[in-house]
Amino acid sequence: MSTTIIAAGGIVINPKREILWIYRRGYWDLPKGKLDADETIAQCAIREVEEETGMKNLILGEHIMITYHDYYDTYLKEQVTKETHWFQMEIQDLQFGIPQMEEDIEKMQWYAIKALEIPLENTYDNIKLVIAAFRSKL
Repeated sequence: MSTTIIAAGGIVINPKREILWIYRRGYWDLPKGKLDADETIAQCAIREVEEETGMKNLILGEHIMITYHDYYDTYLKEQVTKETHWFQMEIQDLQFGIPQMEEDIEKMQWYAIKALEIPLENTYDNIKLVIAAFRSKL
C-alpha cells in the first residue's frame, strides 16, 4: 500500500475566456500542489495556484473533479498516490503572472477555452480528463 498525498489546483480563467497553462518538465500542465497540514483543500488550491503562477485575487469556483496518479517520490523514497482536487477559478482582470522557477515552471501561456489543441497535444492524461470534465460543464 502506498502513501497518499493530497493536492489541489485549478483551471484559471481570465476575462477573455482563456485558460492559464504552465509549462514544466517538458509538458503543459495546470497549477497545483500539496496540501499543508493547517489548510482546507480549497485554501490549498488558491495558495498553490498563486504560488506557482503569481496570479492575484483568484475567485474560487466550483469543484471540477478529483484525479489520482501514482509515482515514486524521491524525497519520501517510496511509491505514492497523489489525490488532486481540481477547481475552477477566475480572475477579473488580465494578468500575466510570474512562473515559479523553483517548481521548474519555465513559462506560462493563456489559451482560449475553444482552442486548446496545443497544450492538449503535450500534457498528462489526468489533465486531459480535467479539461474534458470542465468543458462538459460549460
